[in-house]
Amino acid sequence: MASRRNRPINLPAPYLRRIWLDPSRIADRAAYPFCLPFLSDDFELGFDRAITIIVGENGTGKSTLLEGIAVLAGYDEAGGGKGYMPVDHSIAIEAMGGRLSRAFRASWLPKVTSGWFFRAESFFSVARYLDEAAREPLSGPPPDFLSHSHGEGFLRFFEERCQRQGIYIFDEPESALSPSRQMEFLKLMRRMENSGHCQIIMATHSPMLMAYPGARLLRLSKYGLEPVSVKETEHYKVMREFCEDPKGFVEAVVEE
Repeated sequence: MASRRNRPINLPAPYLRRIWLDPSRIADRAAYPFCLPFLSDDFELGFDRAITIIVGENGTGKSTLLEGIAVLAGYDEAGGGKGYMPVDHSIAIEAMGGRLSRAFRASWLPKVTSGWFFRAESFFSVARYLDEAAREPLSGPPPDFLSHSHGEGFLRFFEERCQRQGIYIFDEPESALSPSRQMEFLKLMRRMENSGHCQIIMATHSPMLMAYPGARLLRLSKYGLEPVSVKETEHYKVMREFCEDPKGFVEAVVEE
């Protein structure tokens, strides 16, 4: 019999309702990631909708924040689902944001134990891990994510893994998706939302994904998080200038 913990929960998303920083859990404020400017002592982030989208410039800490949330939810900071560790961290020298989870507290209603953390940087390692695991006896044919183009592999992966109840964390899922593939991803997001049992937390640079109807769009800067509209983001403003005069825009940029 399945354990109570693994049974579907008859409540709609969002399940993770709030996270906040507990300064008493931080031993060294000067150490990464606790030194990031947006992590003030009163930092908190609430989730009042099934889909939350975070935008911001490179280096503001979007990926770090998502890594901290992912580890808090029970995922490996390199990506994957609960119980997966597709990347060997034993000789890693890079600093990642998973340790941020040690200083976070969270409010769940209720806490779910399924879902997935997608990181574009580690997709190849995760996909290989899943393909190899599926070759074990009695497990059926492997999904073979890596025999397709990068973008097609992404979408096949999303379609297979993102249908069940859970919390899904996407860090720049558009990185290998053409505009038409991003539209397919938007359709997947709609199916996940319509299911009523998928919570999505996503960081993106794509104005197309930022514009998902009804999502809560937040801009992360050194000052913290603030609500923003798509047209107020720098990403949209830059793309609008480019679309109005592609040649003139590029000439101006390369001559600066």
